[in-house]
Amino acid sequence: MDFFSTLMGDLERMRTSRPLVLNITNYVVANSNANALLALGASPAMTHFADDLEELTLFAGALVINIGTPSRELLDGVFHAGTVAKQNGIPAVLDPVAAGATTVRTEASYRFLKECSPAVVRGNASEIMALAGVGATSKGADSTRSADEAVDSARDVARMFQCAVSVSGATDYITDGSRTLTVQGGHEMMPLVTGLGCTATALTGAFLCVAQDSLTAATEAMAVMSTAGSMAAEKAGGPGTLQLYFYDALYNLTLDDLRRHVIVEEV
Repeated sequence: MDFFSTLMGDLERMRTSRPLVLNITNYVVANSNANALLALGASPAMTHFADDLEELTLFAGALVINIGTPSRELLDGVFHAGTVAKQNGIPAVLDPVAAGATTVRTEASYRFLKECSPAVVRGNASEIMALAGVGATSKGADSTRSADEAVDSARDVARMFQCAVSVSGATDYITDGSRTLTVQGGHEMMPLVTGLGCTATALTGAFLCVAQDSLTAATEAMAVMSTAGSMAAEKAGGPGTLQLYFYDALYNLTLDDLRRHVIVEEV
């Protein structure tokens, strides 16, 4: 079975089972991520409250961690949920938003990697290079480096923390330290919609609920993102309607859409 057929099989399982994806995410994207997960076929839960998290984590098929708007309460919840997820074999995905830009973000990302063992880390090139210790810095949440510059760093992080690493860019790179895949597609308007990278992290969490392994889940999520972005751009007049049509594309996604809009290769 080829990659796209496997992806559609995983997507059908998701749409049938509607797994709960627990999101501890930044307040900028909480609504967008919830809508994207619903459109794809998963069931979102969003919270920051540490006292709420143990029970919710135990119900979840996957945990999504995004440190985009850090606070003491959010980080307390992040590490509490991450510990519960690790203890109970629930896969987590970390989005180290603006790691390398500030000390608190970088240290929180390292701590989560070391203590909570996420299945996937998904970020832009600057964030992944910062986690690899090569000195890259972010411009806020935006990358100052291209994804192809971060491939070696992604492999290093994957090997160091025994996870898959997904680097978003004009071409997406996904690696487990041994195998590396690329996803080509999407549209140049996508970076003009706030939080689509964060949405990619949320969708990665959804695929962690159904895919055979973390590398597959991360690659499937990026392929779906690229396909939906490309489909949305065919109808959109600008970034505002791109986001609108993006949800529709997720909801209506077919095997033919994937084959027409995205290229997935192993390098």
